[in-house]
Amino acid sequence: MSDNNKSGYQIRAEMLSAAACVLSDRIARQEQNEHFLAENSEDYQRKAIEPYTTEEVIAEAEKLYAFVQNK
Repeated sequence: MSDNNKSGYQIRAEMLSAAACVLSDRIARQEQNEHFLAENSEDYQRKAIEPYTTEEVIAEAEKLYAFVQNK
């Protein structure tokens, strides 16, 4: 099904979902890096990883939507 047949709500929902995935992947990489650093350095203190916010999801979705709109 092409994007021409999707409603604006469907497209926005897809952009929000994609944005949440991007942010989740980023947090997962940060957590992996923290674990790696802690395992490989005796005196490294792991840092807390903040969860992403709704505002960050919306900002990321807007970036993705702007990309989709470019022809």
